[in-house]
Amino acid sequence: MQHQKKDKHFIKQPIYAGGPKAMGVFISSHLQYPPEALQQGIEGTVNIRYAIDQKGDVVEAKVISGLGHGCDEEAQRVVKLLKFDVPKTRGLRVLYHKNIHVHFKIPVPQSSPPSAEIQYHYTQPTPAKEDSPTPPPAGYSYTIRF
Repeated sequence: MQHQKKDKHFIKQPIYAGGPKAMGVFISSHLQYPPEALQQGIEGTVNIRYAIDQKGDVVEAKVISGLGHGCDEEAQRVVKLLKFDVPKTRGLRVLYHKNIHVHFKIPVPQSSPPSAEIQYHYTQPTPAKEDSPTPPPAGYSYTIRF
């Protein structure tokens, strides 16, 4: 008789679909830099502890260490948008607690490429009227130098 290997954990943790890289991409795409922090030049990291319910929704987000100037509220807003995949918990209603670091860095202004607009102005020259025709030269001349 062979024994089956038991799971290491009785209750399995929820995971974000796509892994940590996908979660980082989601956070960076939905994160909007607060205007007050942008004016003050505030950069740094906000640490948040959040709770995930049995459905995979973030039900609570609490700032552990923040920056202020609107960064804390923005980080909480983005964390509450996260949706996790929760494995079956045998009918138990479990809250999972996790921590996350949300980084705020002032975006570098992108230099706009020079305008590709080209304008052409075409003016048609008016032909000059000749009062008297000039006579063509009567002969040829050659100069030889030594």
